[in-house]
Order: sequence, then structure tokens, then C-alpha cells
Amino acid sequence: MHTLNFPQYSFRLKNSENKIAVFDELRKKFILLTPEEWVRQHVVQFLLQEKRFPKSLLNVEKQLKIHDLVKRYDIIAYQPDGGIHLVVECKAASVPITQETFDQIARYNLALQSKYLMVTNGLQHYFCRLDYENERYDFLPDLPEWV
Repeated sequence: MHTLNFPQYSFRLKNSENKIAVFDELRKKFILLTPEEWVRQHVVQFLLQEKRFPKSLLNVEKQLKIHDLVKRYDIIAYQPDGGIHLVVECKAASVPITQETFDQIARYNLALQSKYLMVTNGLQHYFCRLDYENERYDFLPDLPEWV
């Protein structure tokens, strides 16, 4: 797997039938280690260890319905009141971040109404705060720590 632009984290890996799996501490099970999953697991650790997000407020890979379409988000961080604090879109390191990636997370956010968005391929990270009043994104140099 690629070395990513995150601090170095320890992961539990296992080899089963010549396939590598990584233990996802949020889902509490081993997940097939794909290039996108490698990025997703780094983001989870980044949120837990660097940004101090409570594990109980993080959710990974769940379905959501947008205008009769069923989609799947990568990571969501909830607010204690149940609102959405952060939506994260992860791509494999080999996938460039494009306008299409931002369009994808923006479509998801129509249903989720998050305060922050993060888009990453593990090498490049983009963070933004949503300004609903002025209908725009404010790009940030970094994601604020959990408060």
C-alpha cells in the first residue's frame, strides 16, 4: 500500500485466503484492504488521534438516500445532538481529487447538512466549512480539533 500523507499509525492486519484485511475499530471487524480502505482507515485514525473526535460519534460506510438514489458515504462525524459535524469522502491514493469529487460530496451533503467537509486521497487533503447563509464553502488549511 502507498505511504500516505498522514502520521504513521498501527493497524491490525490479517491474511486470509491470500487477501489482506485490516481491522476497523469502528465497525469492529476485519475489512478487505483495498487502496480506498487504506485511506479510510488512516482518516479514522487521524480523526481519533490527531483531531480528538470521540469514537462514539464516528460512523463509517453507511447508506444514505438522495432523491431516490442509494449512495454510500465514507465517514461521518456526528454532533452530540445528532446533527452532522463532518462528512469525509475518501479516494484511493491513485485517484486524483477533481471537481467531480467535490460534486459528489456536495450531493451527499444536500441530505446530510454537515458543518465541515473533508476530501482526501491520502496524499492531498481538502477541508472546508460550509457557510449556508452565503451558500459557499470556506476552504480551511486544516480541520479544527473536536471541541
